[in-house]
Amino acid sequence: MRLYKNLSPIHALSFDLDDTLYANSQVITAAELAMQQRLTQLKPDLAHNDPQYWWQQRKLLAAQDAEIRHDVSRWRLLAVEQGLVAQGLSTCEAGEVAELALGAFLQERTKISVSAEVKQLLATLASRFPLVAITNGNADIQRMGIASYFQFALRAGPDGRMKPYPDLFQHAAKRLELEPGQILHIGDHVRSDVLGALNAGCQAAWLNPANSPQPQTANPPLVLPHLELSDLAQLLLLQRG
Repeated sequence: MRLYKNLSPIHALSFDLDDTLYANSQVITAAELAMQQRLTQLKPDLAHNDPQYWWQQRKLLAAQDAEIRHDVSRWRLLAVEQGLVAQGLSTCEAGEVAELALGAFLQERTKISVSAEVKQLLATLASRFPLVAITNGNADIQRMGIASYFQFALRAGPDGRMKPYPDLFQHAAKRLELEPGQILHIGDHVRSDVLGALNAGCQAAWLNPANSPQPQTANPPLVLPHLELSDLAQLLLLQRG
């Protein structure tokens, strides 16, 4: 653990989910594949049904409406619908097929395995602090089996703009009836989690298990977190303020 700034008394912890509590890349890869397989079942004659094509559709949609990025599920749904219409489906049929494809994606997306060690850590921390989950993604703490450790979860889209915008952090502080500075946010992403938390007035702990040199050597440099963690277990050193 590295301390970059003095910590103020901590009254609650907020956690990012993806790549903080579990590895996420393989989960997304499997969910993408499930979506493509469902589309193949429904429309076997599609000329384009590969990750690059659907990513291009999402980029096109974001270019038309940048705000759509704040809700990743809706963004994906509308991008699939747009991509199907581009391949000759009617708007009505494309909407129905896109809903089914997104359902397959989300079903696989929720097959996340949180380790026993992380669950025990959350249980211990929850006995000391109120815990909150804050995510830009569409992971579901209920389906992951970790909801009992958290007071609530906030997701970009339904609950506000995505990190690093301050909405989700401020929403969490309001629901917890705390000042933002009384919350320590823990996450792996320098921009979304560290910069986002600090911009909202929260304290920030950067999870850096790979010992990356960021944010110290980022170009342009990003603001430093309060703490840098090489392992989530180091949070056990914290005491409630």
